[in-house]
Amino acid sequence: MANRVWDFYRDITDLRREIDRAFEAFGIDGGPFWPFSRISFLPGRAARVYPLLNLSEDADNLYVEALAPGVDPETLDVSLVRNQLTLSGEKKAALADAKPEDYHRSERGIGKFVRSITLPVDVEENKIKADYRNGLLLITLPKAEEAKPKQIAVKVG
Repeated sequence: MANRVWDFYRDITDLRREIDRAFEAFGIDGGPFWPFSRISFLPGRAARVYPLLNLSEDADNLYVEALAPGVDPETLDVSLVRNQLTLSGEKKAALADAKPEDYHRSERGIGKFVRSITLPVDVEENKIKADYRNGLLLITLPKAEEAKPKQIAVKVG
């Protein structure tokens, strides 16, 4: 973890999970309206980060893999402003005509989502590619020439 960049929201989310586990260890489960419950898609109500994603890179590109099963591909939107990548879309209910009282248990979140991340380097905005396959949103972001590593020759004297 020596190279880990501090991410306030990730650390707060990790802390929240630990608190949830502590309550669950004592058998406290207040249902969907419990203050510490996992509310998935309600902004301003301690919403869980969605979609979960991986950000990786090689010498030429950044790669984003966003886990988004069940998301309607027609609702997906990927945008970039400066170095801020934003993913948005909507996950609809599998049973559109089911009422909340019909469920015995409902753990899969539905609704609209927005997730923004700051990219570590500048990218070529007009060369970004995004594909949605098997519940994964795969985004390739080519690095700007200034952001690519440069090989420097070392002279031996």
